[in-house]
Amino acid sequence: MRVAVTYDSGKVFQHFGQTKQFKIYEVEDKKVVSQEITDTNGDGHGALAGFLTGLGVKTLICGGIGAGARNALSDAGIELYPGVEGNADEAVNSLLSGNLQFDPDTLCSHHHEGSEDHECGHHGETCGH
Repeated sequence: MRVAVTYDSGKVFQHFGQTKQFKIYEVEDKKVVSQEITDTNGDGHGALAGFLTGLGVKTLICGGIGAGARNALSDAGIELYPGVEGNADEAVNSLLSGNLQFDPDTLCSHHHEGSEDHECGHHGETCGH
């Protein structure tokens, strides 16, 4: 199984649609057997679901995420764990042990019609909280 985490400097990045990197974990028997960091090459929002599908990802851990991205991930069959903060490696280990703290109702509420010029996580509050 492949698990992806929105990634920035060791931590779970807090805005799915603006993530520049994912950390991809290959998991077998509930243990991480390999990991790599991959650049999104500028793909954003809806295109990221296809990007993850192309990498064989089945599970995503992230911070804030918008409704459109949630739908694209659902359509791609990717299991979503939003509302996660902190260290990316620890988040994956918590997922594998059944102890991941996440909020299934997390939604990036900073998406306003016609305005996509915000920087979630860079304006004094965490996207989705």
